Amino acid sequence: MPGAAKKLATYEDVLAAPAHLVAQLVDGELITQPRPAYRHARAGWKLGGLLDGPFDGGQGGPGGWLLLFEPELHLGPHVLVPDIAGWRRERMPELPDVAYSELAPDFCCEILSPSTARLDRTRKLPIYGEQGVGHVWLVDPDAKTLEVFALDGQTYRFVSSHVEDDVVRAVPFDAVPLELGRLWAR
Repeated sequence: MPGAAKKLATYEDVLAAPAHLVAQLVDGELITQPRPAYRHARAGWKLGGLLDGPFDGGQGGPGGWLLLFEPELHLGPHVLVPDIAGWRRERMPELPDVAYSELAPDFCCEILSPSTARLDRTRKLPIYGEQGVGHVWLVDPDAKTLEVFALDGQTYRFVSSHVEDDVVRAVPFDAVPLELGRLWAR
């Protein structure tokens, strides 16, 4: 029917999605994706491990962060699930006992895959900017790259890119060097 308005998806649609899929709500569209492939999952796990001790736990680093793996974020009308998100402790002093957060994180990391890269770059990145997420990292396990972005107004400014086995000091976690090659290790 020409001119018919498309029905917008709701959070009920997210909840009704099959459990084996990651469900997100972007601009009123329900987007479902299968769980990540092993290379993708391992890169996220390894990065979370590199950040956890020095930044969430304060062992060998400054602490001051609360980091979560695949949290559900309710950002305005959107429901997003980044691979890793982090809040500065002054904004989220303790982990709340909730299923999702309406408080935008200070950091998000998306682990890119062929099926998610376009969504992550063209639709989710602008939402993170509109919601005030200060830093975004895009990690590509196939290309073995890390791209670092910092919020400048409501859009992102490219800060740096790193490849292969670089030892990285990337904002906002530049207090401790991170061995990028550990993300690609099999």
